Amino acid sequence: MTNFSITSEPIVSAELIIQLEDPDCGAVATFSGIVRQHNKDREVTQLHYQSYKTLAVKEGNKILGEAKEQFNIVNALCVHRVGDLNIGETAVWVGVNASHRDAAFNACRYVIDEIKTRVPIWKKEIYVDGDSGWLEGAG
Repeated sequence: MTNFSITSEPIVSAELIIQLEDPDCGAVATFSGIVRQHNKDREVTQLHYQSYKTLAVKEGNKILGEAKEQFNIVNALCVHRVGDLNIGETAVWVGVNASHRDAAFNACRYVIDEIKTRVPIWKKEIYVDGDSGWLEGAG
C-alpha cells in the first residue's frame, strides 16, 4: 500500500493508523499537521486549502514511493484536507510502518517535507482582523 489522497472530510487518525498494522513491522511513525491559532505574530481564525487534485495525488504517490524505496519502510499513507479548516483540525496526516523505528521516523519526516514543497496544495490563512493571505510551501 502506497497511498496519497485528498479529502474535504475530517481526517480521523485512529482509522488511518489501523491501515498500517502489520505483524512484521515493529515501528509505526505518524505526523499530524494541526491548524494552529497563530502564525508569524498574527492570530489565525481559519485556514482554506485548495489543490490541483489530479496532479497532487500523482505527486503525493510518487513521494510515498520514493520514501518506500529510500528508507526501507513497508507502507506509507498520507491524507491532506482541502476546503475550510478550523483551529485544532488536522490538515495533513502521514503514517509509515517499518521493521525498525529509525526507518519509520526518517521516512515520515521525508514525506511531510516533500509534500510541503512539491505537491500542488495551497494554503490561505484567514486572520482575526478579517484580512487573509496565501502562504508559500503550504502543503
